[in-house]
Amino acid sequence: MNQAETQNALYGISAEFADDVTLLAAAHKAREAGYTVMDAYSPVPVHGLHEALGGKRTKLPYIALAGALAGLLGGLWLQIWVSAIEYPMNVGGRPLVSWTSFFPVTFECMILGAALATIGGLFAMCKFPQPYHSIFNTPGFERASNDRYFLCIEAQDPKFDKEAVRTLLNDAGAEAVSEVKP
Repeated sequence: MNQAETQNALYGISAEFADDVTLLAAAHKAREAGYTVMDAYSPVPVHGLHEALGGKRTKLPYIALAGALAGLLGGLWLQIWVSAIEYPMNVGGRPLVSWTSFFPVTFECMILGAALATIGGLFAMCKFPQPYHSIFNTPGFERASNDRYFLCIEAQDPKFDKEAVRTLLNDAGAEAVSEVKP
């Protein structure tokens, strides 16, 4: 089996760290070494880890804004359709379309649209539901939700070399380095 076939049989190389400071330093080292396809797993948020991994800004605020605007327009159109088109009732000489009386329902529809779009966008971006992931094959990974920190450099990375990654992670202070099978 040549090196290319061996790398294709791997998901990546994973390293286990005892604390967030070591994980953050390892992520910076890996980024400086030129690795771009990697991910970190942590039981708590680690300030600066997203930037250390080379993460980009999320599109979730734009999805929420689109949902809010759709809810606003949908709520407004619903009220205009009901009170001016489908069931027009002139009570006391008031106008059929009165934006001041439409405001509460329009606002609530806007909030509902933003919330639903945010939840749907989050699930889509996180690829939920995803009951299985290759990283679950890492020995000891069940502690990632308790007290351990993991960094995985994936085999898809253009610069991936099994021995170079293993050396880098060991030099970064990893307590354990293991291969992750798909």
